[in-house]
Amino acid sequence: MNRSGFCGMWSKKFNGYIDLDTYDTISLKVKGDGRSYISTGIYTENWVNSPGQEEDNLWQAFVFVPKDNWYIAKIPVSHRYLPTWRGNVIDAEMEMNAARVVGMSLSVNAEGGVPGARSGLGDFKLEIDWIKALRTE
Repeated sequence: MNRSGFCGMWSKKFNGYIDLDTYDTISLKVKGDGRSYISTGIYTENWVNSPGQEEDNLWQAFVFVPKDNWYIAKIPVSHRYLPTWRGNVIDAEMEMNAARVVGMSLSVNAEGGVPGARSGLGDFKLEIDWIKALRTE
């Protein structure tokens, strides 16, 4: 099998846009199993207009979720979210168009991620209490 090793959920494409431009942090209250997760992937309107790329731009960041306790993760948007395509970080100078968010996602990461996180095949469990955008600066 190609491109296996993860499980994720995605929102439907939003009716319109969510404007996160005035926020600097995405925060999640989660309880998990000691695995690393790919935090709320942020899909933004494709404003790069690369030839042949019809998909929205996807920005991802890892978040470690400690086992069996509620945890509030805070992910700085400009420092931790990286542009990706098909699971790989894009090595290009890009800036997130945070004013044009069209969807979000959350995935479990089977391999890699945050050092010390549980990895490999097997069951996983993640509970989400809330997801918020914050202004911390």
